[in-house]
Amino acid sequence: MPSLVQIRRAQAPSTGPTRQSDEEVASDDLPNAPRVYLETLGCQMNQADSALIAGRLREGGYVRVRDPAQADVVLINTCAIREKAEDRVVGRTSQLLRHRRDNPGLVIGITGCMAEHLKTRVAERAPHVTLVAGPDSYRGIASLVDRARTGERVIDVKLDKAEVYEGLAEDPQDDGVSGFVTIQRGCDKFCTFCVVPFTRGRERGVPPREVLRAVRARAAAGYREVVLLGQTVNSYRWEDVGFAQLLAAVHEIDGIERIRFTSPYPVDFSDELVAAMGRLPKVCPQVHLPLQAAADTTLERMRRGYTRAQFVDLVAHLRESVPGIALSTDLMVGFCGETEDEHAQTLALMKEIRFDTAFMFAYSDRGITYASRKLEDDVPLATKKRRLAEVIALQEQHTHASHQARVGTRQAVLVTAVSRRGDRMVGRTPSFHKVLLPRDVGTPGQTVEVMITGSTGHSLVADPPADDA
Repeated sequence: MPSLVQIRRAQAPSTGPTRQSDEEVASDDLPNAPRVYLETLGCQMNQADSALIAGRLREGGYVRVRDPAQADVVLINTCAIREKAEDRVVGRTSQLLRHRRDNPGLVIGITGCMAEHLKTRVAERAPHVTLVAGPDSYRGIASLVDRARTGERVIDVKLDKAEVYEGLAEDPQDDGVSGFVTIQRGCDKFCTFCVVPFTRGRERGVPPREVLRAVRARAAAGYREVVLLGQTVNSYRWEDVGFAQLLAAVHEIDGIERIRFTSPYPVDFSDELVAAMGRLPKVCPQVHLPLQAAADTTLERMRRGYTRAQFVDLVAHLRESVPGIALSTDLMVGFCGETEDEHAQTLALMKEIRFDTAFMFAYSDRGITYASRKLEDDVPLATKKRRLAEVIALQEQHTHASHQARVGTRQAVLVTAVSRRGDRMVGRTPSFHKVLLPRDVGTPGQTVEVMITGSTGHSLVADPPADDA
């Protein structure tokens, strides 16, 4: 294997993100090409996969449109994490079925994690869906769509232990400032509640040369921030290269100002990685650190691989090595067998750590997991709702306090877009706090220094740049 120094110096191939608008492609370049509408549900991994799907379809002669009414092919890139995901997908594809009135040949397909769940039931539950493609089928997605357009029902959900989509062009639909780069696919953790190992297969790292090629391509396209993605991103390994080494190599790429990664797994934070986070200035002082639950008994039933004490020690280590680091987390209530005392331990640990933000949800049976097969979903729905409300209320206090602590401070804000209302610019601090800026302060891709003057509750508000104040 070439050394990391050799990898860093290699020339980046021309394949990279393409950001030509749908309207330009459809009207000017390929006016008679079949049109595809792609809708993404779920996590950042799905968003990155949608960019890959779109790139493969573009190379296959398709153009992407933003309105399903204009499409010849409609694809829903699905997520299987939450309860009733299958119902949601079937319901959404049924809504889109109305477009067949004007286009009888319209192909409706699903890709992503839900494909595995629906592979044997699609004819019964969603007969209007004629294409089902899993996360390892995207290399040939154009040919699968071609077959579906002939009237064939196409199902390809085979998992591939080697597929990492090296060297393929992408077509992201993002802000052009912050871009996703997948460095790892699949998962080996097998937490008892999680479907990911079943829907995305076993863990495999993307070769460092491919990661660095993708980051260079984004830098060349004008991106200023990259987010390195993996189901357990910090367990990344390719031969003798670990995640800390890869992070250092990405850090050397010119043009990229900020580096983030998600989602790391608590067990896999090595001392080398934590030290690298403190040493490398482009690596943002922000980490999503999934806790799920605080009681050791619950963590054991979840097979998370760490204890409450180990998680607390990790938080202390991160805060010591990366001063001012912002922490977000995942919190699950109502897991199989959860007692009131176990729930109280989660609330107590929240008070101790004081996460900046959190994704909070109640446990739901996902059908193919160990918990579904071997444990009893015995916490009543009303109890789950009450516990979730308690977690949300407490986290709202901590999020508010996190915002208030930044009022009166100067922050370097990377401008990402115009707000939805069009009256402000929107950006992010290094700690990933959203900031609302005056309309005339900076353009997307610029970093501006501002004084934080207030908070809306979930966003910070800033005055003009300090030099103009």
